[in-house]
Amino acid sequence: MDWTQLLNPGRLCRPDFPDAPDRPAYLQDYDRILFSEPFRRLAQKTQVHPLYDHDHVHHRMIHSMETSSVGRSLGIQVGQALVKEGLLAEGLQHVMAGTVQAACLVHDIGNPPFGHSGEASIGAWFSRQFAANGGQGTGIAAGIPARHRGEFEAFEGNAQGFRIVARLEMARRAGGMRLSYATLGAFAKYPTTRHAAREAMEAGTAYVGLKKFGCFAAEEELFAEAATALGLPEERTPQGQRWWRRHPLAFLVEAADDICYRILDLEDAATVGDLDNETVSGILEEITGKPNRADDAMMTRRDRVGMLRAMAIGASIDSAVQAFLENYDAIMAGTFNDGLMEVSTKARAFAQLKEISNARIFTARRKTELEVVGRHVIFTILDEFHGLFDALKACDWDPERLLEQHSYWAQLVRAVDLDLRGVVDDHTAAHALTDFVSGMTDRYALRVRDMITGQVPG
Repeated sequence: MDWTQLLNPGRLCRPDFPDAPDRPAYLQDYDRILFSEPFRRLAQKTQVHPLYDHDHVHHRMIHSMETSSVGRSLGIQVGQALVKEGLLAEGLQHVMAGTVQAACLVHDIGNPPFGHSGEASIGAWFSRQFAANGGQGTGIAAGIPARHRGEFEAFEGNAQGFRIVARLEMARRAGGMRLSYATLGAFAKYPTTRHAAREAMEAGTAYVGLKKFGCFAAEEELFAEAATALGLPEERTPQGQRWWRRHPLAFLVEAADDICYRILDLEDAATVGDLDNETVSGILEEITGKPNRADDAMMTRRDRVGMLRAMAIGASIDSAVQAFLENYDAIMAGTFNDGLMEVSTKARAFAQLKEISNARIFTARRKTELEVVGRHVIFTILDEFHGLFDALKACDWDPERLLEQHSYWAQLVRAVDLDLRGVVDDHTAAHALTDFVSGMTDRYALRVRDMITGQVPG
């Protein structure tokens, strides 16, 4: 792969859009993401701890902005090292840093309410629909081809994120937000559809970019446009399905995400009482090393955790940069098959962070209780609005007929401002349903659940 092509400033569906010298593509990308409604909604979406009132617990927007900051540091440090070694033209280190920063900002834009448990809940609901009638499916699920059912059974926020930026935003014009090819490539940790990923894995292909999927079949051609413009190596499954090797900057985006959620989720756990400050301090010292001076007597335990957190992030950034440079040839060849933090000098400490998270944070009682609540909320909403889309199907997918013939569904459409554009069959109806539910904030999902179950607003 070649950096001149990998940093392509052309825009999705507008490849010849001129790059303004005083406002380059990566800055425009950052602004378009930052001012978009889906990004704004991240302020009310779960990072790890659902529906917390504590002001210092992370939500998805803060996590995305912190990841963006770490990503910028990774990009500029890698870029400057490559310039020094003659592997990158002078000036492009700033393009690299800005591209990683924008991609990090958008990396979680497709996440549904209630975090990863929300993804699992949407997938579980669709699995139930597909299993009905002896596996024939019920309602709109019955009309979705078997090859596309996996997209809904394993609903994926990464693919929903690409759908948002490439199709749904900016009045649904061709290319959606029309982000630059470079930013889209850096964003795509999983450059494949669900169908292609499954076929490749079943054929014995082991690749880090196939662990999940990053675009739905409905957006495959849009992704293919970006991948071709960037020169990403294209692969084929034995059955002929396309998938691509990762953009090199996707590894930096992934590392920035890993650094932020592993370290800052730990700090949140101390804030909400799932872990004590001494335990958290000890874990962070595994990353930073023990301070070579005595603690400031005026420093509280919380202050000390904050100091160690900042030091741990800095040390992790340096380690990720080193790992990228040490594996540079494999990354550029598309053969690197791991995460940067997993092969870095901080690999042992990050493995410990993962172990602590799985054992103590992700299974904390209050978090678990609220995830159970979230699952029931999502199931209730999907059940109700599935009925609406069934009625739309009976009206031959004509929204005007639906509104004229069914007063209740007409009220519900008005109450939530449901977008029915582009719904022409079962498959597009399923996407419209998941667009609606996954786009909700945690609290709005509760409001809609209360409304459709007849609870009087407070």
